[in-house]
Amino acid sequence: MSNMGLAEKIRVFKELLKKIHEGEDVNKLKKEFADVLKQVNPVEIPIIEQELIKEGFRVNDVIALCDLHLELFRDFLVGKELRGVPRGHPLDILIRENDLIMKLSEVLSLHAGALRNADTPDRVREALEGLRKTLADVKGTRVHYRKLQMTIFPYLERRGIYAVPRVLWGKEDEIIQATRKLLKRVEEASPDSLTPEAREEIAKAAEDLSKKLADQVFRENKILYPSLWALLTEGEWAAIKEIGDDIGHLVDPGAEWVPKAKPVMPYEITPEVTPELMKSLPPELRMMVGDKIEPDRYEIRGEGDIELPTGFLRPEEVDALFRALPLEVTYANMDDRIRFFSQSFLHKGFVRTKTIVGRRLEYCHPPRLEYYVKHVVKQLKEGKHPYREFWTRMGGRIIRVLIVPVRDREGKQIGTLEVVEDLTEVVNNPEAVKKKIMVL
Repeated sequence: MSNMGLAEKIRVFKELLKKIHEGEDVNKLKKEFADVLKQVNPVEIPIIEQELIKEGFRVNDVIALCDLHLELFRDFLVGKELRGVPRGHPLDILIRENDLIMKLSEVLSLHAGALRNADTPDRVREALEGLRKTLADVKGTRVHYRKLQMTIFPYLERRGIYAVPRVLWGKEDEIIQATRKLLKRVEEASPDSLTPEAREEIAKAAEDLSKKLADQVFRENKILYPSLWALLTEGEWAAIKEIGDDIGHLVDPGAEWVPKAKPVMPYEITPEVTPELMKSLPPELRMMVGDKIEPDRYEIRGEGDIELPTGFLRPEEVDALFRALPLEVTYANMDDRIRFFSQSFLHKGFVRTKTIVGRRLEYCHPPRLEYYVKHVVKQLKEGKHPYREFWTRMGGRIIRVLIVPVRDREGKQIGTLEVVEDLTEVVNNPEAVKKKIMVL
């Protein structure tokens, strides 16, 4: 079958929908309709879908075609440079997450068209509910973008590639902001009183967001991922996997990718992008970074640093850091002896002096509270509570006190922490505090 017109393609898609409803295997249908599907241009998909909806097909019926579309356009969306990425590899997971985001983009566009064409309050209500559910799923894609921002971009920046991460993060932020704004509007919309003009505005905003999502998938798959595949070493991917697993995934990894190299952090690499390597990168990326790349050679680790699992600090930085916190802490070991306390220049809590170091924790409280403090600490050691929270007054100030078990990386308790925080403004002026809230 060749040179099919749009009307013929719509007829074939109707036949496909009928077979899907009859329970036929999708993989079998892919093979049966392969020649037809190859003739469908990505631009024609929204047109065909909207025609099907106009003819009476429900959105949920048409959604059944989305997986076929994704399979059809996978070669178009994922460059040839990415062949051979192992199952479960961080890049494989990111690519498959983009498959899901593309599906959400398409479903969002379908619900937008359904809202625009709805001719009864029930159809309006159905379209709004479809939009609400889909937008909630789109909101969840922030996990995907967080992984790029926190695990991928630092490796590019270390190599002196700054423009690409900043542009992509800017586009990702546009998606998050647009999703949040549209979801709020959809949740507040009343199906019975929504004017045609308001329906059109919501539909247009949903279609704009759908396009933003699809464009971002294209940028990542065609520009970012081939660049990463050429630039990053196995040790870097090992670190990305480790941190990415902690952040979470939108899809089931499907397999456990086991790297042969130990994790390498961005600050541990000696960044070099040779002219030969530059030639292997997508032309769009080369155009963005220019002819000359100046790697970031800054050495973050210094002599005398205290090395912690999440970074490095000099002893004087530790002291200054605790003094800069808007709260004060007292730490006791498993013998309930004070080993450390902090003093904040932003907030003054209970009076404590250097002479309490080595003192028993309960003796740092009035005798009337001694038994209670011992009892609370004992309960925490026995695992009866994750923490304990108390509120008290100190003069005109309202103070929150948290008693928290301190555990090592294996989960074994090694001490007890008392956190003292002044929350007077939050308690006494909640409305004023709410006005200061900025949604990030």
